[in-house]
Amino acid sequence: MNWLTNVVRPKIRNILRRETPENLWIKCPDSGQLVFYKDVEANQFVIPGSNYHMRMGAVARLKSIFDNETWFDVALPEVTADPLKFRDERKYSDRIKDARARTGLNDAIKVGYGKLEGAAVVVAVQDFDFMGGSLGMAAGEAIVRGLELAVEKKSPFIVFAASGGARMQEGILSLMQMPRTTVGVQMLREAKLPYIVVLTNPTTGGVTASYAMLGDVQIAEPGALIGFAGARVIEQTIREKLPDGFQRAEYLKDHGMVDMVVHRHDLRPTLARLCRLLTKSPAMETASRPAPQAAIPAALATGAEMAPAAPHA
Repeated sequence: MNWLTNVVRPKIRNILRRETPENLWIKCPDSGQLVFYKDVEANQFVIPGSNYHMRMGAVARLKSIFDNETWFDVALPEVTADPLKFRDERKYSDRIKDARARTGLNDAIKVGYGKLEGAAVVVAVQDFDFMGGSLGMAAGEAIVRGLELAVEKKSPFIVFAASGGARMQEGILSLMQMPRTTVGVQMLREAKLPYIVVLTNPTTGGVTASYAMLGDVQIAEPGALIGFAGARVIEQTIREKLPDGFQRAEYLKDHGMVDMVVHRHDLRPTLARLCRLLTKSPAMETASRPAPQAAIPAALATGAEMAPAAPHA
């Protein structure tokens, strides 16, 4: 080893090497196909060849649902970030900071209020990239606040669920969110307002055991993993081999656990149609006709802030 190999060659390699973003290409988990990231993004994160539904972030999901890609971010209650001062390999507070920096979200659930084909709706989206979409105090407060806002505005409430379950770092305080959100759903039901759940990949654990399975209509995206315990745990418990496709959206539809499996491209018109049906509303405005922006701020006296799609890009 000498000066030529240690200094000159590395410098030449650095000059000739062209930096490539890590996410420029996406490999389809189903077919192994390599797809350009921008093509997948433009296709609502569905792989064009295999129709495999990739995970979709909270902001991208809200953009795909609301008219003109415009909505209000609903102000959510503040909670203690690390109530138990939990630590395993790392401090829980450090994990939260890293998740916030990586996703740009305050916690796993983002709530928006806006128009869906002309009608006001409240939409809560669970982002799996934020600590596996786990249900903690902040996420529980977000769901409850979204339900309360739907009751205040007399509008449907739509949840996009994606979670690995309850957040263990918050212990019993996390598990308490299961009955709290269930009571919130009952509050919406007593107000006779629609509650629609969209189950995405994956939806498991305590989320499945609470608000994610209480919808008036249960929709699932194709191929979504939906269940409480994992298939391997179930097999070890009952000592039997599970059938092919167990806990997948199509299997659950065949066995009556979900009402319909809807492709992501058809999700928006399906949700709008269900809202019209469940609220007995006349035909709403088409998405191509811009909603009058002045009408939305007057309807939203909740302290929420305007969240057009552009700043989120």
